[in-house]
Amino acid sequence: MTQGNKIAWDDTVLPFQLDASDIRGRVARLDGVLEGILRQHDYPEKVEALVAEMALLAALIGQSIKLRWKLQLQVQSNGPVRMIATDYYGPSEDGEPARIRAYASYDADRITDAPVFDQVGEGYFAIMIDQGQGMTPYKGITPLAGGSLSSCAEAYFAQSEQLPTRFQLSFGKSSTPDESEHWRAGGVMLQHMPKASPFAAKTEGSGDILRPEDLVDGEEGENWLRANVLLDTVDPLELIGPSLPPTDLLLRLFHEETPRVFETQPVRFGCTCSEDRVRQSLSIYSAKDIEKMTTEEGRVTADCQFCSAHYDLDPKSVGFQAEATSGE
Repeated sequence: MTQGNKIAWDDTVLPFQLDASDIRGRVARLDGVLEGILRQHDYPEKVEALVAEMALLAALIGQSIKLRWKLQLQVQSNGPVRMIATDYYGPSEDGEPARIRAYASYDADRITDAPVFDQVGEGYFAIMIDQGQGMTPYKGITPLAGGSLSSCAEAYFAQSEQLPTRFQLSFGKSSTPDESEHWRAGGVMLQHMPKASPFAAKTEGSGDILRPEDLVDGEEGENWLRANVLLDTVDPLELIGPSLPPTDLLLRLFHEETPRVFETQPVRFGCTCSEDRVRQSLSIYSAKDIEKMTTEEGRVTADCQFCSAHYDLDPKSVGFQAEATSGE
């Protein structure tokens, strides 16, 4: 795994497996992806931190979805940050990068000096998977709890998938002599190999939120505990710093667990908005409806919440009656 010294690890996800423990995982580092996401908006720093955490979770979780599938992570809350939406698009073909986009909706006057996670208040964390045309999208939700978005994701996998899952994340603003200050993020995800959990078949319970450690016992539980203890020794700078390749990080943390690495998945910032998509979304409206959307300047406008792209259209060219009038 010394080949890691020759590879640029920023904006990649490296899948791995711990053969001695029946545990799989991923290491992710985001740099340009976060720059592409955050430069579209002038978010307060605490909102930026939440968006960075969501984007990192999307990269770690999304790496396992199939080609052309879409993963969406979403937070809805009654707090100052009302919503965070993150989309991960699986590669179109093998060897191509995945794409991530994200945005947040918030009330600026309600942002407080409280810890970052407190800005989301009460609500839910949702994971949605869209397998493409003709397939029913999958959606699972879990309450916002645990002190971080990564804790919410761990609770989701424990409750909905019966998969013990653990995240160790680091994100923040980085500055080097030859670069301006910008956000970086890095993290490790551990997940017990999918097996029938002894707890999954039980129909009774207290109604409490499940945690990863609730799902394994015996030798599997010992393996899971050992891997988590090793993961706890990681330094935040090891997760985001440019000097330690993920392969070397895995060897430092898990050398006794026999780590095996697989093909690296590159990720890029990418938005799917386009003028054609805007026109398609407006195609359900009549000319009378379009008239109500028309500005004083006589245009129909739309802005993408993800990338801030601005679309300016002739009202006569949109809506299902557009062909009966005139094109732009």
